Amino acid sequence: MPSKVFINLPVKDLQRSMTFFKNLGFSFNPQFTDEKAGCMVVSDSIFVMLLTETYFKSFIDTQVCDANLETEVLIALDAESSDEVKAFVSKAESLGAKIYAEPKDHGFMYQHSFADLDGHKWELAYVNMSQLSQS
Repeated sequence: MPSKVFINLPVKDLQRSMTFFKNLGFSFNPQFTDEKAGCMVVSDSIFVMLLTETYFKSFIDTQVCDANLETEVLIALDAESSDEVKAFVSKAESLGAKIYAEPKDHGFMYQHSFADLDGHKWELAYVNMSQLSQS
């Protein structure tokens, strides 16, 4: 079974995108970062490869979709609390992200979403495990 996840995302301006995510608190692995790609560390086993559109195209046989016009994937990350969700999304918005949905409070789960500088959609969610039914 695989032990790591690498999410590959095309970006228009690699340095601008890396700065955005650094300002959100993410780090980058310099071993896998160069002028074509930035390896963003989400956790010990989750990485997001920010690839220039030209480099991204070298891996596929179709066109790169414009994430500002179409949605192919929602990237969901967990949070430690609803306050962390609120603070993270607010910070993303202050750095130029766009809020595309209102926050949702489902009682046991709180979630909120934003689109990054290239239109990729991110969702943060806090799940209160003590409020889930025990079945």
